[in-house]
Amino acid sequence: MDLKEGCGSQGSHESSSLRPTSWQAFVGTSTLHGLRFIFPYGQTGARRLLWAAALLACLGLFALESAERLAYFLSYPHLTSVDAVVSSSLVFPAVTICNLNIYRFSHLTSNDLYHAGELLALLDVDLAIPQPHLAEPDVLAFLQERTNFTAYKAKAFNMKEFMDRVGHDLEEMMLYCRYQGQDCSHSDFKTVSDDHFLFPLLDFVQSFP
Repeated sequence: MDLKEGCGSQGSHESSSLRPTSWQAFVGTSTLHGLRFIFPYGQTGARRLLWAAALLACLGLFALESAERLAYFLSYPHLTSVDAVVSSSLVFPAVTICNLNIYRFSHLTSNDLYHAGELLALLDVDLAIPQPHLAEPDVLAFLQERTNFTAYKAKAFNMKEFMDRVGHDLEEMMLYCRYQGQDCSHSDFKTVSDDHFLFPLLDFVQSFP
C-alpha cells in the first residue's frame, strides 16, 4: 500500500509540474512574435535568452522610432515652394484704396441727409441729430443748417449719383504717380463698380483718401 501510494503521489507531482501555468498558456497562444519562445513550458537555456534579447531590441527600436515620428509631428513641419520669374515688362497694376471716410461731409445736401442721414449715422429715425452735445461745434452748425426740414419737400434720390458726387475724387487726391520711369495721372486709372453690388464695390474702390 505504501509503495502504491508513493508511486501515485510521485506521478501526480510530476504531472502537475508538467502542466503549464496560466501565464505560459497565455504566451503560448499570444500573437506577439517570440514571446512563446521566451516562456516555453519548461525548457531553459541560451535560446530563451537570445529570443528575449531580440524581442527587447525590437521593442526598443519601435519605441525609438515612434518617439522620433511623434516629435516630428509635433514640430508641425511645412514646406514652402517659391518660384522667381523675371519679367521684362509688367502690366499696369490695379490699385484699390480703402478709406474709412467714405463720404465728403462738406458735399452733403439737405436732400442727402433727408434720404440717407440715418444710413450715414448722422440722423436718427426721426431725422433729428442724435446726441448733439457730443458733436463738434462746426459739425453741429453744418448739420443744423441742412436738417431744417420744416416745410421741406424732398426730391428724388439716386444712390449711385449720391456716391459719385459725395465720394472722393481721385484727381483731387492724387499728388504724384510714376510707373516704370514714366509719369502717370488719374486718367490712367478707372473706377470699377457694379450696380448689383453698389455699396460694397463703391465703398471699396471709389473711397479714396
